[in-house]
Amino acid sequence: MTVAISKRGDVEPFHAMDILAEANRLKALGQPIVSMAVGQPSDPAPQRVRDAAARALADGRIGYTDALGLATLRQTISAHYAEHYGVEVPASRIAVTTGSSAAFNLAFLAMFDTGDRVAIAAPGYPAYRNIMAALGLEVVEIELAGAAYLHAEHLRQAHAERPLKGVLFASPANPTGAVIPAGDLQELVETAHELGIAVISDEIYHRLAYSAPDVTALSFGPDVTVINSFSKYYCMTGWRIGWMVLPETLVRPVERIAQSLYISAPEISQIAAIEAFAASDELEVVKARYAWNRELLQRRLPELGFTLAAPMDGAFYAFCDVSKLTNDSMAFARRMLSEAQVAATPGRDFDPLAGHRYMRFSYAGSHDDMALAMDRIERWLR
Repeated sequence: MTVAISKRGDVEPFHAMDILAEANRLKALGQPIVSMAVGQPSDPAPQRVRDAAARALADGRIGYTDALGLATLRQTISAHYAEHYGVEVPASRIAVTTGSSAAFNLAFLAMFDTGDRVAIAAPGYPAYRNIMAALGLEVVEIELAGAAYLHAEHLRQAHAERPLKGVLFASPANPTGAVIPAGDLQELVETAHELGIAVISDEIYHRLAYSAPDVTALSFGPDVTVINSFSKYYCMTGWRIGWMVLPETLVRPVERIAQSLYISAPEISQIAAIEAFAASDELEVVKARYAWNRELLQRRLPELGFTLAAPMDGAFYAFCDVSKLTNDSMAFARRMLSEAQVAATPGRDFDPLAGHRYMRFSYAGSHDDMALAMDRIERWLR
C-alpha cells in the first residue's frame, strides 16, 4: 500500500509539547514532576462558565451554530471591547473560532497566498512559524537582538530588504511576556499601514498585564485583524474557543473558509464563554496569584544564573538567557526534567537561530509549585 506524505508535515516539532509529554510520562510512573513547560492555567474555568456548560449539556445544546458563532456571544464580545477598551466593534466584524489556533489558520488562509512574505518577531510563538510554513508562506523572522518587542523601525528595515505582505505581533508576548507600550504600538500599526503591510495582532494574553492597561491595536485603525482567546485569562484552554475581530472586507472570506474547515466552534463552549466576561471577580484572584509567582521568579531566577531576557510585563512567562549555564538549552531542559524533576521549555521553540541560549518558564501553576521548582533547580545546579 502506498502512503502519501506531504512536505507540509515537515515542520519543527513544538518542543514544549514534547517536554510536556515526557513530563506526563514521568508523572504516570509516580515521579513528582513540577511543570513550568506549557502556558496553561492550573485553575479550571470559572464556576459560572462550568454551570452554563452543565445547563447546556442537560438541555442537549450540543450542535452546529453559524460559522461565525452564536449571535449572543458575538454581541457579548462586542460589548467587551466597548467596556474594556473604549473601542466600538460591531458584532458583525467578530468571528468566533475553535480556539486561537483556528483563528490563525483562518487569518493566514484568508489574507495571504502561497509565497507571500509575513514577518514575525524572534523570539516568538512557534505555531506562527509552523502554520505559515505548512501553508507555503515565506516566514520572515525579525531577530529582536536585545529589544524587548517589535518596533516600527524593525518593520521598515525588513520591508526595505524585500516587501512584506503582512506582519504578526503579540502583546503581551509569548515567550517573553513583554508588552508593547501604547505609543510604540500606534507607531507600529501606522507604519504598517503606510507601507501597505497587513497587520495581525495577537492579543490572547490581554487582561494579564501587570503594570499597564491593555491597549488593543484596534485603537489605531479598523483594518487590523485581532485574534484573542478564552484560553489564558479566562482559564478555558481545553474548551477550544477563541475569536477574531476582522476588517469588514475580511468577514465573508473568513466565514467561507470556516464553513468548510470547521463548520463552527463547539456550541457548548460558546454558550459557556458568554459567562466568562461576568467572572472577573474569580479570575482576578487567579491573576493575583500569577503576580505573586512573577514576583518570586523575578527574584529567584537571576539568583540561580538565569538572566531575564525581557521584562516580565505580562502573560505568565519568564524568558531567560541560560548561556552562563549551558550552550544547549534542549539538552539542559531534558536533564533538568530527568534530574531535577522540573519541566521548562527550551528556547529552540521560539527562536531557531539563538534559541539554544534561552529557556522559557511558565508560572501559571500554584505558588507552592513555583517555590518548589526554584528550590529543586537550586539544589540541582549545586
